[in-house]
Amino acid sequence: MVESSRTRRASYASSRRTFLKQSALAASAFAWPRAFAATPSWRSGDPFALGVAAGAPTVDGFVLWTRLAPQPISNDPDTPGGVAPASYAVEYTIASDPTLRTVVRTGRAVADPRFAYSVHAEVGGLEPGRSYWYRFTCGDASSRVGRAITLPPPGAAAPLKVGYVSCANYEHGYFGAYRHLADEAPDVAIFLGDYIYEYIDKKRTKVRTHSDGVDATTLPLYRNRYAQYRTDPDLQRLHADVPALVTWDDHEVQNDYASQWSEDFDDPVEFLRRRAAAYQAYYEHMPLRARAVPHGPDMLLYDRFRFGDLAEISLLDGRQYRSREACQRPPSNGGGHLETDASCAELRDATRSMLGAAQEAWLHDGLAHSSARWNVIAQDVLMAQLREHDRNNEVAYWTDDWNGYPAARTRLLTHLRDARVANPVVLSGDIHSFWTNDLKVDFDNPAAPIIATEFIGTSISAHPPPYELFVKFLPDNPHVKFFESRKRGYVTLDITPDRVTTRFRAIADATDPHTEVSTLKSFVVENGRPGAIEA
Repeated sequence: MVESSRTRRASYASSRRTFLKQSALAASAFAWPRAFAATPSWRSGDPFALGVAAGAPTVDGFVLWTRLAPQPISNDPDTPGGVAPASYAVEYTIASDPTLRTVVRTGRAVADPRFAYSVHAEVGGLEPGRSYWYRFTCGDASSRVGRAITLPPPGAAAPLKVGYVSCANYEHGYFGAYRHLADEAPDVAIFLGDYIYEYIDKKRTKVRTHSDGVDATTLPLYRNRYAQYRTDPDLQRLHADVPALVTWDDHEVQNDYASQWSEDFDDPVEFLRRRAAAYQAYYEHMPLRARAVPHGPDMLLYDRFRFGDLAEISLLDGRQYRSREACQRPPSNGGGHLETDASCAELRDATRSMLGAAQEAWLHDGLAHSSARWNVIAQDVLMAQLREHDRNNEVAYWTDDWNGYPAARTRLLTHLRDARVANPVVLSGDIHSFWTNDLKVDFDNPAAPIIATEFIGTSISAHPPPYELFVKFLPDNPHVKFFESRKRGYVTLDITPDRVTTRFRAIADATDPHTEVSTLKSFVVENGRPGAIEA
């Protein structure tokens, strides 16, 4: 029998309390550093080997990130990144030009040993709507120069260029797509999840190999996985050149996990311990504000960014708060799987949520009160209805994306319609393919009005779903205007007051580190006219 939503909520609360009690003693052992160590001399490696990044922009500032790691892959939990236990001062310089000649701010940040000597310097008091450049120094070492931005002020409507990416599997290919996105110099890059892959691929030929040789399940292993990805030169370049907005999907923890529920039916207390380790490693490697500091297995990630009067981006967390995937049946059917309406009454349960009550209310309220011309919802998984077929050729739905939470999807799309939210556009990842979808309250009615447009980006390198299989589903899904799973790449959006122009950018070969890029398809959404038009 499938447990009720009330039982699931009670189980989650109990598991979370148990986890926090068990981890309180360990957490209390950490303390903020009171003094900095003597100025270090870095003779055993570059302390900035993981690069730099900027993100979380505001009208007058941003977050600058780095992590000291002269030996990025470390098997000693007491010296993550090969850094001797101590407290380190990291200086930063911010300038109004890329050569750092016109310095506007200098400061000092703590390389916090609690978080693997990562730095999250929150800077404010700068001019709105412009680029700045920065560099870190620590002892006798200096980082590369990076670029940050401040958000435009209210009233501004300058054009905005956004790139977004997802699903970069180190073992499946190189990250040439990141390099080509950096070449396009967007204002921001949005990472929609699967920044790392936690598992070791034992089924396919590998282009590169994950370190450690085991799945990441503990804090040292997650740290090493992020460190390995962060040493990739194309990823480093993208982060240095383009400020980042970041959210996660499942592989930052475990494939197809949902809240406290593992796809492998692990004990929730144990899985929350794993989630806490994964969330901490994520924070340690991302340009996030102090509001995102994890507390055990909990971490506040969803956020909103307002680009003047032109666009508002709502960045969602689709994993931490969601209800468990419908109709799991141990020992199989953990995580995502196909279910029909006949096989799974729970699928249509109106109490089920993709975002959790608090995040859903925050999103609805923000959208209802937004005065931006374009309202962008950036999130992790396919939102449009997708009617698939199971082994018996019955219409079925995948339980790990919004098709497993149709009542939550209907609530959101109904709210977009009834609140008359201006020009909603949804950006999604996860499914390793390009899609352009009309979003409707009633997908089964071809005459139902289009409420919003969804653009899905393919993977950076992760292998795709079978093209021939998905093409067979398309006649049953007339709201899908474009689908292509045979290409890897990324997506760019040029946003102006009059239109959003989306370009699906496809690389030639993810197994070639020098791969080229081309535009596969372009679409336009015009102000006041929902639905994408092929450009």
